Parts: sequence; C-alpha cells; structure tokens
Amino acid sequence: MTADTVGGVWTYCVELATALDAEVHLATMGRPMTAAQRTEAAVFASVTESDYPLEWEDRPWDGVDAAGDWLLALEAELQPDVVHLNGYVHAVLPFRAPTVVVAHSDVRSWWHHVRGEDADAPEYERRVAAGLQAAGTVVAPTRAVAADLTREYGFDRAVVVPNCRRPELLPAAEKEPFVLAAGRVWDEAKGLSLLGALDVPVRVAGEGRLPGVQTLGPLPFPDLAALMARAQVFAAPARYEPFGLAALEAAHAGCALVLGDIASLREVWGDAARYCSDAGSLRAQVHAALADPDAGRRAQEHAQQYLPARTAAGYADVYARLPMGAR
Repeated sequence: MTADTVGGVWTYCVELATALDAEVHLATMGRPMTAAQRTEAAVFASVTESDYPLEWEDRPWDGVDAAGDWLLALEAELQPDVVHLNGYVHAVLPFRAPTVVVAHSDVRSWWHHVRGEDADAPEYERRVAAGLQAAGTVVAPTRAVAADLTREYGFDRAVVVPNCRRPELLPAAEKEPFVLAAGRVWDEAKGLSLLGALDVPVRVAGEGRLPGVQTLGPLPFPDLAALMARAQVFAAPARYEPFGLAALEAAHAGCALVLGDIASLREVWGDAARYCSDAGSLRAQVHAALADPDAGRRAQEHAQQYLPARTAAGYADVYARLPMGAR
C-alpha cells in the first residue's frame, strides 16, 4: 500500500490496515514520517520510507518516475497479492499483482470546485487518466468523487467504499460553547477564511494564521481529539472535500456539524449536519447548532455508519473481485 504522510491519506491507511484481516506493507512518499506516525505505523507489517515527490506537487515527474522504479523493486521483493495505490499515476506500471487505485482527491476536481475553472495541468491530466484506465479497480470514498472522475477524466467505473474512523479514539468530555475547525488555513478548498465572520469563540487547528480567530497551529491527534471532545460545534465550510475525516472524528466526539453545502458532504451526512455556502449562512447555522441540544447526538449516531468494519468489508470485497493474474 502506498501512502503520503501529509494529510488524510495517512489516517485512511492506518484505519484500513488496522481493520483488514491481512498483512499490509506500507510504502511512503513525500515528507518523512513524524514521530507520532512512526508510532502509528506499528499496525503495518513493514514500512519502507522514501522522499519521492507526490504526483500533485509542482513539476514532480522525474521523481514520480523514479518512485515507480522503486515501487516495482519493492513489489518484486515483497511479492504482494494486491498493490493498493493511494495515487493514480503508478497504476500504469507493470506490476505482477493486480492494482487498486483509491481516488482521495485530484487536481482537476480541486480547480473545478474551488476556482470554477479548468486546471492548466495537461501532463497531470494525461497521467491520471492513464492510471485510471490501467487500474484493476478504482475506489472512491463517495459517489460525488466518482462523479468527479467521470466529469474530469471520462472514467465511470469507480466503486464506492466510504472511509472510516474508530470512535474509541475520541474521548468524551463536557461540551463548551465554542466552535472548532481543523485544516490547512491557506487551502482555499477548506473555506476556513469564512470563520473570521463568526461572533462566537472559534479555535482553528492547522497550518497557517487566520485573523479574528484563535489559531493553534498543527496539533498532535490526541490534542485535537481532546479539543473535539470539548467543542460544541465543528465547522468545515469546505468548497471541496472528497469525504471529510476531520468531520467524522468530530462527530464521533459528539460535536454538532456545520459543513460546506457541497455534494460530497451532503452525501456523507444527510440530515445529521447543517450546511452553509457563505459567511452569512455559516453564522446562522453555527448559532442554530449552538442552540440545538440534540445536534451533537444526531451527528454522533450518524457517524456509526462509518466504522472500520464496514470499510474493511468493502475493501475485502474489492480485493476478492480483482482479476488475479491478469498481468
């Protein structure tokens, strides 16, 4: 299983490896693992680290191609039954085992949802499209992401398996009347700049600074989980969010959810969350959530749909249906 160490893909890999009844060998790319990630990595049968660039980074292709040679050598050494790729472009490689590609996000969809225009990334588009076509199976965490793949790359065969998070990782505590958000402040897709318009206490965990709110910087997960346990409302006014693991964590902690009014988040949360599209609706929905004593309970109950057993069963079915020996 490949992974980057930058964001939600790492959490996804740990949760899936914990839940699967299989040996999982991890191959990381991007920046080195943190101390906390090294502790979490005990769930994997083995971990091989690298600093090869990620395919969505600026001008990565020489490094991406070198990473392909590295992955082929790893496969020859480990002889896995399945190559599980949490990226697109390496699916074109001549692996001996069948491949699964997981569509966590993609550059063209980011530009479409956040900027309302096409990305100027022809080489990325070409390589991603080729990887989708070459994969044994493509998995998306929501139907919305599957629709993105069809719109941007003409690929219409993705299987939907939702993501998950273990509720026991989120502690319980007395709720306090403040709003919590988490994410990279500078990422326009997260919509966190809208939080400055709120007239209630707001705390934001993540990279970057935001005027008008208390920004805490990146936090270790136990510290973030402790904040989620105390926060009455979790706000994620995203413009693009393929699934939203942070919202799932917050719901497991009993937070009321105020989320961006986008297809993926409505698909995941339905009537268990409130939705906003601008600063005014965010303010109104946050006040409504603070005044609703049952909002956190509804989100917490709904979050029981996204437990590791369901995700592991979905991937076990995907693996079982792969065309073994097709290459």
